[in-house]
Amino acid sequence: MKKVLVCGAGGFIGGHLVSRLKNEGFWVRGVDLKENEYGNTNSDDFILGDLRDPEIAKKAVKGIDEVYQLAADMGGAGYIFTGEHDADVMNNSALCNLNVLGASQKEGVKRIFYSSSACMYPEYNQMDPNNPKCSEDSAYPAAPDSEYGWEKLFSERLYLSYQRNYSIEVRIARFHNIFGPQGTWNGGKEKAPAAMCRKVAEATEGSYIEVWGDGKQTRSFLYIDECIEAVIRLMNSNFSGPVNIGSEEMISINDFANMAIDISGKNLIIKNIEGPTGVRGRNSDNRLLYDKLNWQPSMPLREGMEKTYKWIESQIK
Repeated sequence: MKKVLVCGAGGFIGGHLVSRLKNEGFWVRGVDLKENEYGNTNSDDFILGDLRDPEIAKKAVKGIDEVYQLAADMGGAGYIFTGEHDADVMNNSALCNLNVLGASQKEGVKRIFYSSSACMYPEYNQMDPNNPKCSEDSAYPAAPDSEYGWEKLFSERLYLSYQRNYSIEVRIARFHNIFGPQGTWNGGKEKAPAAMCRKVAEATEGSYIEVWGDGKQTRSFLYIDECIEAVIRLMNSNFSGPVNIGSEEMISINDFANMAIDISGKNLIIKNIEGPTGVRGRNSDNRLLYDKLNWQPSMPLREGMEKTYKWIESQIK
């Protein structure tokens, strides 16, 4: 039985990944600073520990065949784009990657997956909300819009350099706004889909919800099950990446908010306010994904949002 490690197993994507890997028949170890807050921890072994500590990383990879490295200091726009957490974001995530990759190489791990982010794409290619450019080959000249993006870009190069110098196989994916049930929905680190669902679910009939910026900025959002499917397919492929894992169904933030309102059945209006928004436009370019994996996401955004809203509404109640 193949033994795999999921770093960041206490988080949203990590918890879903552990469940999928268990269903696939793997022996799974998880490691994180915290246990999954929604009980989505089905691993055979779980290490409650800090991967910034090289001894924890060494312990985590012991006897492991493959690693999925998702551990990072991250959050939504309110956490990433204010600039107040830049030092922690860069330091904490970089240390996790350095320790996990170094320990994996010494342990003889055969293959390691690294979750990068669409935030590493140049800001200058994402100024037009109706025509963003996020093809994988557009990453350079580099100019991410946040220190979070810079750290992701650095770590991509770190993994690829280990592949060249130490012959450890790496797989790199650039995630585009993954969402779904059992994700953070309050507290300041939640992403846009969860924040939108929470605001709508908490709003009283005939009132309003606040949306940061003018609402004309665009994004695409990928449901968690399709993200996990793409990760598994990439890990089983012969392609190192980096490759986008996201949806091509682009939507403005105001239209996204109206979708959440419509799903709720409430009579609400949008109030646009000042707030951190990131780039003006971002959308996954899936041409390389389809070319290399012969697969692409198919779930409509509305379907994923209906499932997510129902879950968040139940959490609030």
